[in-house]
Amino acid sequence: MAGINEDSAQYLISTVSKRSGVKSDLVRAWERRYQAVTPTRTAGGHRVYTDQDIARLKLLNQATSNGHSISQIAQFSLSDLKTLLKDESDTSPISYTHAVNAKRNISHLAEDYIEKCYAAVLAFDAKLLESHFENAIVELGSEAFIEHLLTPLLTQIGKSWKEGELRPVHEHMASSVIRSLTYILRNNNPSPPNAPRMIVTTPMGQLHELGAMLAAIMAEFSGWQVTYLGADLPADEIAMAVKYVDAQALTISLSFASDDHIVQKELRRLKKLIGNDVALIVGGRAAGHFQGLLSEIGVLTIHSYQHFREILKELAQSHNN
Repeated sequence: MAGINEDSAQYLISTVSKRSGVKSDLVRAWERRYQAVTPTRTAGGHRVYTDQDIARLKLLNQATSNGHSISQIAQFSLSDLKTLLKDESDTSPISYTHAVNAKRNISHLAEDYIEKCYAAVLAFDAKLLESHFENAIVELGSEAFIEHLLTPLLTQIGKSWKEGELRPVHEHMASSVIRSLTYILRNNNPSPPNAPRMIVTTPMGQLHELGAMLAAIMAEFSGWQVTYLGADLPADEIAMAVKYVDAQALTISLSFASDDHIVQKELRRLKKLIGNDVALIVGGRAAGHFQGLLSEIGVLTIHSYQHFREILKELAQSHNN
């Protein structure tokens, strides 16, 4: 046991994170903003937690995954948290109504954050934007943050850039802040050793990688082992990566619509190199621009995050059979 003192059962945050399934940064955020746990400190200033803290964090993690806002449940007792989760395991109409209300609350909360985050982008205030993002991740959870806040916000930023309200530098600033937070967004729970494997990247000529990064995170939440390669890779290198990890799927993000035929050539070559045994999945803002080609070469096109999850579920079932 990696504790400080066996008799008093105190644990360092690294151990607490592993046992509770909550990342260390998130533990600190919940502690700092909502007093969800109240650790003591060693003489050297290190936080130390108890078994009860770990139990609380486990239950809070499960409740927030079910759609509850951490700000509303952080002060619940262990007994109340257990009752809350037990009630939600019931399939009664009351539980269904609660689930609907939880989703509605997430939607409203996300809309509020979109307004605040866009105002921070408009003001070119990176620190304020980062603070809003951190708070939103804690309150919404990673998946809802990506789906209901980040994606609509990026769409709004892109639209405002085209209309002249924002400059390219605004989008670059927002993208930089998002990249700095991806380590918090990633799945707390490691995928099992037998989980299906996936490569995620963008093809040559596609320099914007945020869509690919978010797709990689969402795939991890769906239980896949993901190897993320970054952006702008030639088909030969992507195909080699697929071979090295024995991937069952390859997800490509297309963010820039171009008529220079480079992307089309690369996608054709990529499909030929990986063959029909590896699923080729394509999404991103510019995917529709290449729809004719994607349909021709037999690509699975992502229409929404929910659609992406459904595709991954079907592929995973095929992998397990």
